[in-house]
Amino acid sequence: MRLQVFLSHNGVCSRRKAMALVQSGQVTVDGTIVNEPSFEVDENKHAVHVNGKEVNAKALVYLLLNKTKGVVTSRSGYGQEATIYSLLPEEWRHLSPVGRLDKDTEGLLILTNDGDLNFALTHPKFLVDKTYFAIVRGGLKKPDIERMERGIMLDGKKTSPAKMKHIRTKDNQTEFEITIHEGRKRQIRLMFAKIHHPVVYLKRIQQGPITLGALKSGAFRRLTSQE
Repeated sequence: MRLQVFLSHNGVCSRRKAMALVQSGQVTVDGTIVNEPSFEVDENKHAVHVNGKEVNAKALVYLLLNKTKGVVTSRSGYGQEATIYSLLPEEWRHLSPVGRLDKDTEGLLILTNDGDLNFALTHPKFLVDKTYFAIVRGGLKKPDIERMERGIMLDGKKTSPAKMKHIRTKDNQTEFEITIHEGRKRQIRLMFAKIHHPVVYLKRIQQGPITLGALKSGAFRRLTSQE
């Protein structure tokens, strides 16, 4: 296994940051500084240290959490804010979230110590779809939907086209499934706000091939080997 990959797999940092660590001389293999990220290491034979601290090969863990509204995707909230880690037992609190959900958004959140997977699911170049169930105020007309499907200007940059699936309109509210592959901060809320239909409820239900299914709010489970 390449040294850069070894560091990422074992939760030290992302693959890109691992490259920088190695090239800056902060990593040793069997006591010798290695500056080449592609250096081959055997986790069963070699001792790898970063800034003097040993990196132990560990089993990769993948959790699926149904995040509740009102908790933040962070290790520390502001003031008395609860975080996603309050929903997990101590043994899983070292895991990192794959992307973020804002405080008011519910639903699917993957947590893992697999840095490579985290990068692959969150970097825009991989075009990983994320699907949300949204309830917005008012009844959207065809031109509004077409604007969403073409992309919306946010902070001077156009979003990639969204996939829109109308579910129903009732009591001056419209339900949609919306799929995007970008991950800008509060992107879906801002897109709907731009067309004057503010979001009143938002829940992520799918990321890539992983679906939330019937997992209860606030509950978590380990992903299956197939997933």
